Amino acid sequence: MGINHGKQETRLPRRLRLGMVGGGDGAFIGAVHRMAARLDDHYELVAGALSGNPLRAASSAAAIRLDRSRSYSDYRDMARREAARPDGIDVVAIVTPNYLHAPVATAFLEAGIHVICDKPLAVSLQEAQALAALAQRKNLVFALTHTYTGYPMVRHAKELVESGALGELRLLQVEYSQDWLADEIPAAMAAANDGTQDPAALGWRSDPARNGPAGTLGDVGSHAYQLAQYVSGATPEQLLAELHTFVPGRLVDDHVQVMLRYANGARGTLWASQVATGCENALRLRLYGSKASLAFDQENPNQLWFTPQGGQAQCLTRGRVQGQAAAHATRVPAGHPEGYLEAFAQLYVDAAQQIAALNDGRPIPGHSRFLTTVKDGVQGMEFIEAVLRSHAQDSSWVSLEQQA
Repeated sequence: MGINHGKQETRLPRRLRLGMVGGGDGAFIGAVHRMAARLDDHYELVAGALSGNPLRAASSAAAIRLDRSRSYSDYRDMARREAARPDGIDVVAIVTPNYLHAPVATAFLEAGIHVICDKPLAVSLQEAQALAALAQRKNLVFALTHTYTGYPMVRHAKELVESGALGELRLLQVEYSQDWLADEIPAAMAAANDGTQDPAALGWRSDPARNGPAGTLGDVGSHAYQLAQYVSGATPEQLLAELHTFVPGRLVDDHVQVMLRYANGARGTLWASQVATGCENALRLRLYGSKASLAFDQENPNQLWFTPQGGQAQCLTRGRVQGQAAAHATRVPAGHPEGYLEAFAQLYVDAAQQIAALNDGRPIPGHSRFLTTVKDGVQGMEFIEAVLRSHAQDSSWVSLEQQA
């Protein structure tokens, strides 16, 4: 069977000109963004500040065949010069360490350029709120790449909840477990002469100055929280949280567990860990309502389990379910698996549709409404800061600060 060409209905008048900040030689997520942008043929990568180091920026640009004249080592210079070109970029992808998300996004928004940013949105709630206000003031699209929301079966789950199929939400459980940080830090890396961890040896995610104060909480805990909120449509009013660091010498948390309370009386739990031995990328969501429950496992993304109260569990599969949300995010016929890269690409599809509509003065297409945006990023930072506050107060119940 061939490719499902349903995506043709979303074809744009031209490819959007894409720039990238970060994602140079050896960067995992930069390559993922480039593949995602290419998959549905809505973008052409034409410019980049792939590194702040001029030599690395130039070699990285050459490796992906960028025009030398549009390779930059300063993102501020890139924003200014691209905004001034008649063929300048329409949108920038930001794939830097977390601490640069806000300043880079600010520079491009100020230049009138749409933004697609890796998560988390920022390293503080204040930064996140400022970005949201700026994007609104400039009337620009600001997409946030919460990858897992691009899966067809996640979107179908969201549509089921919105239809009332689950009834009133009662219980919510979400977890994200990995083991890639489970090993002890080698002594040579664990400490410098002053007894502190060497961030350069361990990467920016282990460095609070570049990652922000939330380790596993910001890396995968934010994904778990956002997925639960995205599908359920419910935001907790209060939470109680504990952070922990199991590996000696690590300066950020590597494990988090949270209890959640909702306005309607529902209860939830979230745990995220990067020291869960034997786990690869186990992001799992379970919702229980008064009429039915559903369960999604990211490692089996083409399936969604739906169980009506008193009935049999049903395994719903991608390509067979009825509904516009899943159909819009589906590329190939049933039985041909779609996975992580396709989910990531779906966010780029939806961003392209919204940018094209905004540029043409048309309403945002209804089928791209599931795109995660700067608003989701603000809510993610509200969650992170509430968890940090609860943990600092001896794991007491705290309220989430809500964006107006």
